[in-house]
Amino acid sequence: MKAYVWKQSGNSYKLRVMLALLQVPHEEIMVDFPGGEHKQPAFLKLNPRGQVPVLVDGDLVLWDSSAALVYLARKYGGEQWLPTPPAEMAQVMNWVAFSGNEMLFGLQHARRGVMRNVWTLGNLEQCQAAGRIALDVLEQRLKKNDWLALGRPTIAEVACYAYAETAPEGKIALDPYPATVAWLARCKALPQWPARWKY
Repeated sequence: MKAYVWKQSGNSYKLRVMLALLQVPHEEIMVDFPGGEHKQPAFLKLNPRGQVPVLVDGDLVLWDSSAALVYLARKYGGEQWLPTPPAEMAQVMNWVAFSGNEMLFGLQHARRGVMRNVWTLGNLEQCQAAGRIALDVLEQRLKKNDWLALGRPTIAEVACYAYAETAPEGKIALDPYPATVAWLARCKALPQWPARWKY
């Protein structure tokens, strides 16, 4: 199994976390994102979107982080990380979808704008406003629950963690969200949870 990633990518970090939690043997390939490797023909054969991460397992190529989380959870994690009963699976996927919407377009876009001066949707203030809405949703849930879904860690945690933790890199303080900060600490305390890449 191969994981094509970039150290500043939140979606790449999600993949790294899941692989570590499940202790899946794999080869990690750091894509030269600043050098434009992700837009070269060889990489575009793997991912026509020209983005990271990409997970390759034999003939299977997955170029969406949520799809990769689902695949790894079901292949290696039994019922723990993504259960098969419809209602339970839907509760987990509710948060996975949330990570790709409000969290992405708010928290991640603010972070990317600050770090790389890339603005595809709005400006810093607009992204920060959307990011705070996402954090408000997390905080509301986590005030009364230790975990996002099902009362235990699932891929919901893996999907939402990266963008919440890096909110300060988008100039969004986490101080107003103590339940979210406590949840981040619980996630990091899980066995095998890896630290972020240094960059």
